[in-house]
Amino acid sequence: MRPPTISTFGALQQYETKDGSYTLYSEFFNELFHCPSGALEETKNKFIYPAELDRFTQGSKITVLDVCVGLGYNSALLMQELRNRNIKLEWRGLEIDCRPLTIALEEPRFQKNWVPEVIDILKSLRDKDAWDSSGSSGEILWGDARQQLQLLPKNFSADLILLDAFSPNHCPELWTEEFLCALSSRLAPEGRILTYCRAAAIRASLRRSGLTLYSLKAPTDQSYNWSMGTMASLPSKNSNGTQPNNSPRWQSLSLMEEEHLNTRAAVPYRDPKGIDSASRILKRREEEQINCAFKTTSAWQKRWNLGKKR
Repeated sequence: MRPPTISTFGALQQYETKDGSYTLYSEFFNELFHCPSGALEETKNKFIYPAELDRFTQGSKITVLDVCVGLGYNSALLMQELRNRNIKLEWRGLEIDCRPLTIALEEPRFQKNWVPEVIDILKSLRDKDAWDSSGSSGEILWGDARQQLQLLPKNFSADLILLDAFSPNHCPELWTEEFLCALSSRLAPEGRILTYCRAAAIRASLRRSGLTLYSLKAPTDQSYNWSMGTMASLPSKNSNGTQPNNSPRWQSLSLMEEEHLNTRAAVPYRDPKGIDSASRILKRREEEQINCAFKTTSAWQKRWNLGKKR
């Protein structure tokens, strides 16, 4: 069911990022939808490039789950790239607020990024909650992603899951161990979860879900930035357990990142019944951190000489 037009999630303000692409700022979550350096660049570097679309053959079909569709950047660029490669798409999107997509589709700075066919798909999602064209199809499920995820067909398994919720401190509901485990269970063999998030709590939960972790490399001109996101991969069902090789864009976790997973920062967000408020989830984690035996995160930062700018 489509949420009401008047949202309980506060005002949305327009914002132009440094690469000239358009995004929004959420007063409710106190965050931009994209990093200020560039909405389009972030989409390319953290979602499309590590998806490694060249591994899919022409004429094939891939299945994608977009968690927190927002303005639609991640899926729009994915659709455009797949169209250029003649690859079909089975798509599902989870989103609680219909306003960002609606606002974006009225903005020329957003529209200019996409070919007419992609704009038509986004408008169909806005107006009809679905699209079906030329062997590709998709549906957006409006509402709390924790509940909407359970409404996907039992046999739905994704080659790619794009996880782009607001940050764990502001939207912990979609970063809990339970939700991440549920997402992981929806991966197809060799499927990947892609996210901008590098938080130890998130990576530790993904690893406990049976996934292999990779760190998305920051550009060489950002030497202060030790990672710009995470790729988590499910091995294939064959005996070799195929995994992605390291590349110029990602690598296995460094020793520093592995040690991060043994600090209090790695205590997971928990939501046993999938209905708790953000404040309850944060409070539960705070209590567990106080009582856990993990090393302090500040000691880890000191060991690796990580200043506040990191």
